[in-house]
Order: sequence, then structure tokens, then C-alpha cells
Amino acid sequence: MPGGRLTQQERQQIALGLADGLAYAEIARRLERPTSTITREVMRNGGPTAYRADLAHRATERGAHRRRRTTPRAAQTPEQVPGRDTEAVREYEETFTHVMMASGMPTMMARVMACLTLTDSGSLTAAELAQRLQVSPASISKAIAFLDSQGMVRREQGERRRERYIVDDDVWYQSMIASARGIAQVVETARQGVGVLGPGTPAGARLENVARFLDFVSENTTRAAEQAREILHTKPRTSTDGTAEPAADHG
Repeated sequence: MPGGRLTQQERQQIALGLADGLAYAEIARRLERPTSTITREVMRNGGPTAYRADLAHRATERGAHRRRRTTPRAAQTPEQVPGRDTEAVREYEETFTHVMMASGMPTMMARVMACLTLTDSGSLTAAELAQRLQVSPASISKAIAFLDSQGMVRREQGERRRERYIVDDDVWYQSMIASARGIAQVVETARQGVGVLGPGTPAGARLENVARFLDFVSENTTRAAEQAREILHTKPRTSTDGTAEPAADHG
């Protein structure tokens, strides 16, 4: 299987494959590359609908030139774990980051979230994040403020008054609940607009449809998050003889 950076010819084949509606796995198979390489390449260069081989190649060349001049590669090495392929982890972290960016998360916030999520401890300080990502403490602070507002990280006081930022299973539940609350606010605002514009007007009717749709989404998001938390996070009970009993059936 070929290694190293993608060539311009390979990028042209990726563009042709996307135009033909091929899945990333199929494009990867034809190029004899890992699927993660194709996913990362497309996601960081506009996504499947906007990918252009020439622009992607120039962007990669510019990025490689900047890294050679300014960024020591060793500074970005993931934590060393016996039996774990460090290069594969590095590639996966980049893929994870670009997928979150494609979902709408800003770049630095996605990088911080990926870094925390893929750290075994799930916990890092601002200084540790800045060192791993090779960015300024101010950039980390801004990213954490955003992720905290979205319920995606939590803060904990560490040693020497250093705040630690943590991502764990419950953080994703909190994020879903925060999202549902945000949708509920849009619902309330839309219904206020119905009163202002008039329920019998086209604009008023449009806002009412928005409110009804998002109200349904918000309620079901909250219900699904609560059910998932109850079922997936229920710990097995311990019986009197010390053995674990199965969790209660919630079906």
C-alpha cells in the first residue's frame, strides 16, 4: 500500500471518484490508501461537494512548507502508549477534527475537542493543550469558552489552582441537553414573531411551522438523551454474593 503524502494525480482521482458518487472506502481501495486518508483529505479541503484537486494540492504544499519552517514535529506527537500506532493515532485525530469541522464546529474548537477526546485521561490543562496543539493560551481559552457554552467540556480545579478541562461520557449528554435548550429558545422566539406578524399572514404561518417543527425536535432530542443516559450509563448492580447483576431492562 502506498505511503507518504498524496500526489497531485491521486487527488485528481479522488475528485473524479467524488464526482461519480463513490464512497470514500471505494476511492481508497482504488488508490490503495487507507480510508481515513481519503476522508481526512476531502474534509479538510471543502468536503465532498466542494473538493478540488488543484486547490487541495496547493493548500497541502503551503501547509507543509509552513510546518517545516515553524513547527517542530516532535511537539505535536500524541501521547506514547505501548502497542499503539502513534502515526495512526495522529492521522485519526486529524480525521476526527475535520469531521467535527464539517459538522459546523470552528477549527480551533474542533482541534481542542479532538485532543481532549483522544487523550486516555480525557483531561488536560490549558498549558498542556497549548503545547500539544502548538497554539497560544489565548486560542485555547477562546476554544474552551465556546465548548463550555455548548456543554461539551467541564471544568475542574486541579493542582496549583490550574483549571483542568475534561470530556467524558456525561459531557455528550450535557451537550445534547444544551442543544435542546438552544432549540427551545428558537421556538419561543418564533412564536413571539407569530404574534408580531399575525398568525394569518404568510410570514406568521412560516414562523409557526418553524416553531412546531423545532419544538418537536427539541422534545425528542431531550427524551432520547435522557433514555440513552439511563440505559447506557446504568452500572450493573452488585448482588449479595459479590457478583455483578445485569442492569434493569428499560425496554
